[in-house]
Amino acid sequence: MELTLILKLLIYLFLCAGVQCVHQIPWLPCEFTDEHVFVNNEGHTETQLIHREAMLQFGQQGDAPVNPHAITFLVTGSKLDLRRYIEGAEAEQLECGLRRYSTAGIHVRWPVQAAQEYNRWFSCTLKHTKGLFTVTGFLRHPSDQPPSGQQDYRSWSAIGDREILTTIATMVIKTQTPSVKAGLGSQQKLHCQFAIDHKGPNITVEWHWQHRGERIQLFSHTSRSGKTQGTGVGLKSLAGGDASYTLPFTKMSSEGSYICSVSVNPLFVSLDISLHIEEPPRVSLNVGPTLTLQEDGEQKVICEAESYYPLDVEIVWYEQDPAVSGQRVGAPLPKVLENVLLSSHKHNQDKTFSLSAFFYLKASLRASGRQFTCSVSHQSLRVPIRKSFILTVEEPSSWMFAFTVGFIVVILVAILYLMLPYLYAARKKSAAKKPY
Repeated sequence: MELTLILKLLIYLFLCAGVQCVHQIPWLPCEFTDEHVFVNNEGHTETQLIHREAMLQFGQQGDAPVNPHAITFLVTGSKLDLRRYIEGAEAEQLECGLRRYSTAGIHVRWPVQAAQEYNRWFSCTLKHTKGLFTVTGFLRHPSDQPPSGQQDYRSWSAIGDREILTTIATMVIKTQTPSVKAGLGSQQKLHCQFAIDHKGPNITVEWHWQHRGERIQLFSHTSRSGKTQGTGVGLKSLAGGDASYTLPFTKMSSEGSYICSVSVNPLFVSLDISLHIEEPPRVSLNVGPTLTLQEDGEQKVICEAESYYPLDVEIVWYEQDPAVSGQRVGAPLPKVLENVLLSSHKHNQDKTFSLSAFFYLKASLRASGRQFTCSVSHQSLRVPIRKSFILTVEEPSSWMFAFTVGFIVVILVAILYLMLPYLYAARKKSAAKKPY
């Protein structure tokens, strides 16, 4: 009996520790963007955004506000806990924004047990400052009395500067891939998950692709009818709240915004995921690791950066002594070559780009042993790509001089040998003409 009691106590403590770990953020400072809609002097409707101080506070109904001078959105317990979707993040790593949500004057009783007839809706967006995730949740402020005006942007009910709004989290959507950088030909999984505080909702999940004014539907599924259009999302995963979209093969035309949207009447929410194509350059030189030239010889040296995207790339040629290049302290900085020329950008058939940087190297004995390095920088690279060669300069050798002199002598002897018959004939003819 005592052993069972101790075991239960240990389990309870373990669970409590787990809850504290998950619910480590009790409150967050937020910016509440309020809206004031009015008709201007020209008869046009304008919206004035009013930025107000607010607190997102987790607790129980009746809790005192952490900041009594701000609007408090007190999120009380429900089957859906927003803090579960920001696990592992510290409060200072989160950006919190709150806004009203318009239901366009439609009043729908939220289908949960003991739900009241009327609701005011708010959206809460939590973004990781390093871009690790984006979370958007809906907060329901229930009431047994109808609102004073329609629940849309034309007639918001006023909220006081120190008002406490007791709310319940009802729906959440999250992506762990708010921005994706992909190479050509890769497979990408665009993360999107959602949760709702009750079972069996009539839900519609859609994916759209949008780029430069063009918008295409990629996938759609409605739970009530079971109708599905498009591919890329697993229906089994979708039933568990995983609406992630798989892009099997990235092309240049894959670049753009991918929009995951979830709707449950009267709520609609979407998250934008930006996909950027980044293809690193292939870098090559037209010379080998060692270049040997005679003194005063000249060589055109080319550094080629091929098949990169997007356009901007930087190519720099350096010259330095390889003996000191490995020194960490006291080593002189490499000398940047000034006589480098750039080709025009080449637009390849796959919409990638190529560029070359070249210079004419004139060999001198003082430059023998120097290292020449081409450094290519591009936004797809964490560190620049470097390609190098060592220059070796040779003096004209003595055997070469002897060979050249000997070759000239042989040529002169051959000419003389060929001319001897003509000289002999001319001499004989001259002697025959003498009268004596």
